[in-house]
Amino acid sequence: MENKNRKTNVVSDKDIKEQSEFCKKVKSVISSKYSEKPLACVVTYGCQQNVADSERIKGMLQKMGYGFTDERKNAQLIIFNTCAVREHAEDRVFGNVGMLKSYKHENPGVLIACCGCMMQQKHIADKIKKSFPFVDLVFGTHVVYKLPELIFTALTRKKRVFELPDMDGAIAEGVPVLRDNDKKAWLPIMYGCNNFCSYCIVPYVRGRERSREDDMIVKEAAELVESGYKEITLLGQNVNSYGKDLLPRVTFAQLLRRISEINGDFRIRFMTSHPKDCTKELLDTMADCDKVAKHLHLPFQSGNNRVLKAMNRGYTREKYSELIDYAKSVMGDELSITSDTIVGFPGETYEEFKDTLSLVEYVKFTSLFTFIYSPRKGTPAAEMKDPVTSAEKGKWFKELTDLQEKISADNMKKYEGKIFKSFVYGKGKLGDNYVAARTDGNLIIEFEGTEELIGSFRNIRVTQPLTYVLKGELLN
Repeated sequence: MENKNRKTNVVSDKDIKEQSEFCKKVKSVISSKYSEKPLACVVTYGCQQNVADSERIKGMLQKMGYGFTDERKNAQLIIFNTCAVREHAEDRVFGNVGMLKSYKHENPGVLIACCGCMMQQKHIADKIKKSFPFVDLVFGTHVVYKLPELIFTALTRKKRVFELPDMDGAIAEGVPVLRDNDKKAWLPIMYGCNNFCSYCIVPYVRGRERSREDDMIVKEAAELVESGYKEITLLGQNVNSYGKDLLPRVTFAQLLRRISEINGDFRIRFMTSHPKDCTKELLDTMADCDKVAKHLHLPFQSGNNRVLKAMNRGYTREKYSELIDYAKSVMGDELSITSDTIVGFPGETYEEFKDTLSLVEYVKFTSLFTFIYSPRKGTPAAEMKDPVTSAEKGKWFKELTDLQEKISADNMKKYEGKIFKSFVYGKGKLGDNYVAARTDGNLIIEFEGTEELIGSFRNIRVTQPLTYVLKGELLN
């Protein structure tokens, strides 16, 4: 169905209602098949978008009549929601799925399903079909909303179901959600990616960019705040591209302002940003809106312009530095900057890698997510010559992480004695009687306190800065 107010497709209300009817059909089937409520185990790999997808999967399963368990061998339905970004994640999936072969043999009525980004790759789906014959259901990222129909088919037809359409996907509203946390929420605002960075498989498995209507996002955000959620993280493969497919155009900065105008005591975060689409309008909005966290996660990937061009990143080192300088000028010491970087991209020399080191020195990131390049079949980079050995890349990686560790430790020192309004999100690691909180700038403070504090905002004074965490005390 084509919506008059957008350039991309949306799933019709009729199709969503049809899936609701399939929920009832599944509920009828499993109530006759099981004497007790059957349990589902949803195993999630990868990014926050996958976590959000799993929350929708669980929402539909709950509507179908399933309960939930974290123990795979207590479940009558096991779903692996997979990630294709790195080879290690794929290997883990194959290993964990393979371990269920004997369980399936002993319990033939158990349904085993695989979904997510890995399944959108033909060679992966073919491997599942050939080497894992005990997997009953395989479906891709574009048909998650059809899960009730797919489960019904798998339960009643007694044959394997593969639903992997070659399409760019559509926006599906009205899918039930069962959230993992009652104070912190993931809120997808868009899906897909148009960037085609040469190393990245995401555009091939997630499809083209498509944005949810801003009114629908604001409505969902308001409902979350009304329900007591304190941290709302807006999700997209590239949130800075939000709204390009909407008519009239809505920018990400405009969406942020609308959400920040919702009444209530809550904080807005977002990820992930792409430097080529990061605007001064967005940075000004972050500075102006008290409810928007002063944390900018802006992946730079490399500090060398030739490597950036080979990566097809669409910006230069100079452009990135200019954005960082402007962000610091409008947000000052409040701003926390984190980033992603790839070490050992095909063809990268040590001299070029040193440009990454110098950029890290210049920006002084709060923290870095650092990866050694992992080839992804089907991407241009996987075909590039890569003469540098893994051992040499490992040395570069250590050089970078050692540098960032020193910078992080130095950054932390400036927070000693400062007071932060922080969201208490869970148990701490510094001791049994510690809880952990996150500042506006995404810094972690641990302090002595009871679990009753979890889910609230508290003022905390930093008493001791450590390398990657701050130690603090609760202020009454």
